[in-house]
Amino acid sequence: MTESRADPLVRLDYVAAALEDLRGQAATQPLEEVARGIAESAVATLPDADSATITAIAEDGHLYTLAATDEGIVGIDECQYKTRRGPCVEAATQRHPVRAIVGEHEQEWPEFTASAKAAGINTYLSVPVLLPGEPGGEDEVVGGLDLYSFTAQAFDDYDEQVMRLFTTAACEAFTNARRWAATQRKIAQLETALTSRAEIDQAKGVLMAIHGCSADEAFARLVEESQRTNTKLAAVARKLLESLRR
Repeated sequence: MTESRADPLVRLDYVAAALEDLRGQAATQPLEEVARGIAESAVATLPDADSATITAIAEDGHLYTLAATDEGIVGIDECQYKTRRGPCVEAATQRHPVRAIVGEHEQEWPEFTASAKAAGINTYLSVPVLLPGEPGGEDEVVGGLDLYSFTAQAFDDYDEQVMRLFTTAACEAFTNARRWAATQRKIAQLETALTSRAEIDQAKGVLMAIHGCSADEAFARLVEESQRTNTKLAAVARKLLESLRR
C-alpha cells in the first residue's frame, strides 16, 4: 500500500471538490460524458487508483462499459460480462462493494484474474451505483464504479467507504443525465413523428390529385399498400414522394 496517504479529512475534501465539479454539469450533457466525469473524479479522489470504469446495466439485463478512464482496461470488464462473474459483475448485481487483491479469488474468477494480471493490475475496488427508489421502495441498481490499481494492496476500508459516499452523491449527476437523455429521445421521437405525418399528408395530396379521390380514399390506398408490402405507412408515403422527384 502507498506509504504516504493523505489525511482522511483532506481526502474528504478531494471528494467534495470532485462532486462539486460534477454538480449541475449533467443537466445538459450526454450520459456517457457524465459517467466518464464520475470515473475521472473517482480516480482523482483515491491516491492509489490508476484507472476506473463505469459498468452499466441495460434494460435487458446485459452489462456493458459506459465509460472508462483508460481503454486498456476495458477488456478486464468485458471478460467479466462474458462469463457473468468477477468483482464488477458482483458489485453491480449483488449491490455490495467488492475489494480485494488480484489472485485472491482465482478459483472463483479465473478469467478476470488472468485478464487483470496480464494488464498489471494488482488491486481492485468495485462499488455499486444505486439510484434512490420511490419512498418505501428498493433503490435501483444501474451499474457499478470499478477502480483498478497497479499498487499492491492499494485500497483500504476507508477508500471503500469514501467511494460508497462518492457514488451516492454522484447519483444526482447520473440521474440528471438520464433525464436529459430521456428528454432528447422524446424530442427525436416527436420530430420523427411530425416528419412522418407531414410526408403522409403530402402523399395523400398526391393521390388525391392523381386519382381525383377524397382524403379518406387516398389514406385508404396508402394503408392498403402498407399492409400489402408489410411496410410502415410513413415509408410507403416517403417512397411515393421519392418516385415523383425522380
